[in-house]
Amino acid sequence: MNWEPQPLDFLRSHKWAVLATGRSDGSPQQSMIGYAVDDDLRLLVSAKAFTAKWKNAVRQPKVSLTVPDGRIHLVVYGEVEAIDADPLRAELTALIFGELSGNPPPDPTAIVPMLDEQQRVVLRITPTKTLYME
Repeated sequence: MNWEPQPLDFLRSHKWAVLATGRSDGSPQQSMIGYAVDDDLRLLVSAKAFTAKWKNAVRQPKVSLTVPDGRIHLVVYGEVEAIDADPLRAELTALIFGELSGNPPPDPTAIVPMLDEQQRVVLRITPTKTLYME
């Protein structure tokens, strides 16, 4: 997908969004999440394996994500890749933690025990369409 400069700048200048997934009965489920953007312009979300967002995204990988800023907002539609194995899980989680904290990412190998204990996993969203509303 080709990003226009203004929506991409908006996406990179924010950290919080609402992720919408589909429940098994077809109804929507929304979660406020923090996100990071990787070098390939995919959105990265850390989740716990027992949450609705993870279970829904694994079952139905089509999601939407809204990044709000007052009346201005960006809606991203995309396909989820569910990542629950290391070393990729730890590498992406380190990137997310660094981005959200504003600090350098932690050493991925050092956070694996915490990721295992908290049952942390990663949703990597590849955008297929965006709507930028001003």
